[in-house]
Amino acid sequence: MTNHPSSDRKVILITGASTGFGRDTAETLHAAGHRVFASMRDIAGRNRAHAQALQALAIEVLELDVTDQASVDDAVALLLRHAGRIDVLVNNAGIASAGVSESFTTEQVQALFDVNVFGVIRTTQAVLPTLREQGRGLVINVGSILGRITFPFFGIYGASKFALEAWSDSLRYELSDLGVDVALVQPSAYPTSMYSSVQQPAQPEIAQAYGKTGEIPGAMFQHFMSVFRSPEAPQPHDVAQAIAKLVATPGGQRVARTIVGAPFGADVVNANTAPAQAATVRALGLGHLDVAAAS
Repeated sequence: MTNHPSSDRKVILITGASTGFGRDTAETLHAAGHRVFASMRDIAGRNRAHAQALQALAIEVLELDVTDQASVDDAVALLLRHAGRIDVLVNNAGIASAGVSESFTTEQVQALFDVNVFGVIRTTQAVLPTLREQGRGLVINVGSILGRITFPFFGIYGASKFALEAWSDSLRYELSDLGVDVALVQPSAYPTSMYSSVQQPAQPEIAQAYGKTGEIPGAMFQHFMSVFRSPEAPQPHDVAQAIAKLVATPGGQRVARTIVGAPFGADVVNANTAPAQAATVRALGLGHLDVAAAS
């Protein structure tokens, strides 16, 4: 482990840390000298091996289901009892979906939003009283380029990430005078376990009624899988490094958005939206709240 001055060592909570970006981020930040609490569901059951692997590295593991308010509250309370403070929250937990939008049930859409949007809000609201009382802290929301650019057949997933963009911006303004930073990380497509557990339409017969168009999602998915298996596949560790950079950046100096990987035009949207967003906030007489760099 790298030795750091105690003032640089942060207490960090990461959601969805059993695999993928969350697991890598937990290990990366732990190696950088921080005290990391890696959270996940069912640490005594299906995620037991993942929890034990992290614990073997001296990373503390918490049971936390972002869709369950009591679970979120209990996990944050336990962290505060052990650590006495929290400096960084990484909202990483998320699920993906791909397919003809009409072929997903309303219940499926609700389940996805419960993780990707409401889960983020639940967990953030659980830590904000402590961050505000401390007068310092950082919330990192793991969004997606699909929160800025729409891919056909990824509209439901993208809608949840678009929602996260708006909420993150508003929260960033609201907390700017209180010493708490809010930053978005916008990954592109990466080979993680999220793709192996992608939400599939519950009504495939509707997709079949779309004819050739209904076959496109499967072809797109196969293309992504082939790219992920190639020697030129993007490296998921890029996301952990981007998060680590935000953590290491002094408070008040962090950028609002960080794209990681192929932007597919999300960089253009970020660049073009930032001036209009800033102008809107100034027009409301709230320009003093716009303290973060655009990207």
